[in-house]
Parts: sequence; structure tokens; C-alpha cells
Amino acid sequence: MQYIPNILFLIALAVGGGFFVKNIKKLVRNINLGKDVDRSDNKPQRWRNMAKIALGQYKMVKRPISGILHVVVYVGFIIINIEVLEIIIDGIFGTHRIFSFLGGVYDFLIASFEILAFLVFVSVIIFWLRRNAIRIKRFLNPEMKGWPKMDANLILYFEMVLMGLFLLMNAADLQLQILGADHYVSGYGTITGSFPISGYIAPLLDGMSVSSLIILERTAWWLHILGILVFLNYLYYSKHLHILLAFPNTWYAKLKPQGEFNNLQAVTDEVMLMMDPNADPFAAPPESEDDTSEPDKFGASDVTDLNWVQLMNSYSCTECGRCTSECPANQTGKKLSPRKIMMDTRDRLEEVGKNIDANENTFVPDGKQLLNDYITKEELWACTTCNACVEACPIGIDPLSIIVDMRRYMVMEESSAPSDLNNAMTNIENNGAPWPFNQLDRGNWINEA
Repeated sequence: MQYIPNILFLIALAVGGGFFVKNIKKLVRNINLGKDVDRSDNKPQRWRNMAKIALGQYKMVKRPISGILHVVVYVGFIIINIEVLEIIIDGIFGTHRIFSFLGGVYDFLIASFEILAFLVFVSVIIFWLRRNAIRIKRFLNPEMKGWPKMDANLILYFEMVLMGLFLLMNAADLQLQILGADHYVSGYGTITGSFPISGYIAPLLDGMSVSSLIILERTAWWLHILGILVFLNYLYYSKHLHILLAFPNTWYAKLKPQGEFNNLQAVTDEVMLMMDPNADPFAAPPESEDDTSEPDKFGASDVTDLNWVQLMNSYSCTECGRCTSECPANQTGKKLSPRKIMMDTRDRLEEVGKNIDANENTFVPDGKQLLNDYITKEELWACTTCNACVEACPIGIDPLSIIVDMRRYMVMEESSAPSDLNNAMTNIENNGAPWPFNQLDRGNWINEA
């Protein structure tokens, strides 16, 4: 009978871990639906970016209030999880505070965990107030209604409950040590651990019997670890998947100058052919099984036309809205929201993944695509390609690359572009300028001075 808790704990770990591995495999599969792109260049710079942006939170603190609060939650999340290691070992082997032999170091660690847990709890409350009471504008966009808003609040409730359970568990444990309960007292006759926060909670438990305190401590202990397992598996369905993807996302981010656009190789080849005076324009292109310069489709109309880094970007999106709040098109009332572009891409990718799961690992055409069914042409053409969204993103997401690829599809596959743009291109072709007047008149403005 004494081993039943250990067996139940192992079962909980196995089930939680199994679902987590399954979700990670699905995530990797969906990301790999994108086209291949090489992001292995300049590895030293990529490591620096990851250390500076993902680990150091460099871009996050550019907005100091939310940035500092996020750093507190981030550091708390990382460091407090060291305590989870002790919980796992205790759960497997039936021990209690297995690391207590560290003495003063252990006291320092527990005190640090408690202070961080309290700071995380306070920070999460402030985050909740900013979203639901203060109602900051970037959290009120149309794409944030329904599930996105609920998801953001659920995560905050999760974190408050987990931190509360951690402190309650320690408070009950401290009270049991004070009462001299078996299994909760160290062999040295002193209090194991330092409890600067839960020490203020423990007096509230005065008058409870040892058996009641044990039930309270064990309940908080179990709920804390089960809550962590549930939270871990909830990440896949949440915007907080960036907890796992922020590091690879910053490592694989584009290193080229933000104003530099990539050229389609097939178009480049055609232009080079036109500029080569010795080339025969009527010659058939060389046949080669390895020749991939001619794409099946110019640009992108669906998620499988995008590259895998762009798809990873969509899963990494934190939905913080910094990109949208910096977007000049959005500020002037246009429908474009870079955050919505990423959310729509992720939603369509999830739909494609579910289609594959339902049809024995084969995608069955569903009559939908990212263009029109999720993202409208009006949104795409509202973009000024200023890169403000890319600069604003705290983890290096590039919504502009998706917008540009979908524009390419509209222009090169559908011959679809706004009339003003078509007129400008026609004028450039005929007059050498986007304005509708003869090339000979281009310098007349000088005479007006």
C-alpha cells in the first residue's frame, strides 16, 4: 500500500509525458509541411541573437512596464522549475525534500523560489488587470475576441493557481515541521528550508490537526505537479507555445537587412537571360532531374507554399500585439493586422494538420486556402512593407515575409493587383516613371522654380 502513491505518480508522469511527446511530434510534422529554406549561415551571429533576444529578453524590455513584468514571470518560470525536479524525485522514490542535505544552499534556493513565486503571482495579476480592467488598446483588436482572449486569461489563471499551490504546499509543510510531524522533520532538529513568503501563510493554518495538514500539504503537492503536466500539454493549443519555440525562432530568424527582399530564382534566371546578349531566347531550357529553379507556384496562396521558418513563426507568435500597434497601416484604420496574419497562418496550418490526421497522413483538398478564406487581399495590399512589425516583435517573427509571398502569388499567378499599382507599373514601363506624363516632361518641374 505504501507504494501506491509512487505508482500513481509514475502513471501521471507517463501519461502527461506521452501526450506532450505526441503534441511535439504533431507540431514538428506541421512545421515541416513548409518548403525547405537554409538558415544555417553565420552561426555565431545566430547564437548571439538567441542569447540576446530569447534568453536576455532584449527586445521585450523596450516597453518597460510589460517588459519587466514579463522578465519576472520568465525568470520565475525557469528557476522555480528547479523545484519541480525535487518534486519528481520525491514522487518517484517516496522521499521528502530530497535536496535538503544541501543545508544553507537549500534554504537559499527555497527562499528564492518563494520570493519569485510571489513576484510572479503579483505580475500575473497586473497582466490580468492590463487586459481586462485597464483594457489596453492592442488587446482589443477584432482578432483577439473569443478564444484568443480566453486563452490569454486561462494562462494567467493557470500561473496564479500554480504559484498559489506552491506557496500553500510550503506553508503546510512548514507548519508540519513546527508541530514535529513524522516524515516532515529533518534529522537535525531544525526547520528544513527557508520560507519568507509562506511563513506568513502558515499562521493561518494554526489549529489544524497534523492529519489535516498532511492532507492539505499532499493535496497541494499533487495539484501542483498535475497542474504543471496539464499546463505543459496545454501549451500546444495556446499562444504560450512560444515558451518552447522562442529560442529556435530567434536562432533561425533572418539575418539579412530588413529592407532586403529575396528574389525568386526562376525570375532571376529569366532576367539574366534577357540581359545576356549571347543567349538564345528561343532555346529550350536544359533538362535536369535536379533542376528546381522553376517553382510549381509563384508566391504563396496556402500554408504549404510558405517555408518552414514562416510556419514556425506562426506557432511562435505570442499574440502580444506589438507588431499591430506599430503598424502604420493599422494605425490609419486599415484592416491589416500583422498579428492576425500570424494567427490566421497558424489556424490554417492547424486545419491542414487535422485534415492529414483524419485522412491517414494524406491531405485531402478541402476547397480552402490561406488566401481569401483566412487572409483577405485588402489586408495584404494595405501593407507598406516598412518592416515596423518585424522590428517590434520581441522574438524575431517576420509577418512581412508572408505578406510579400502572398502578394507575389496574386501578381504572378492571378495577375491581380490594385488598379493604382497596375497604373504605376504601366507608367514605369512606358514613361520611365510612375506618373502619367511623357519622359521628355520629367524635368519640367525644375523650370517651375
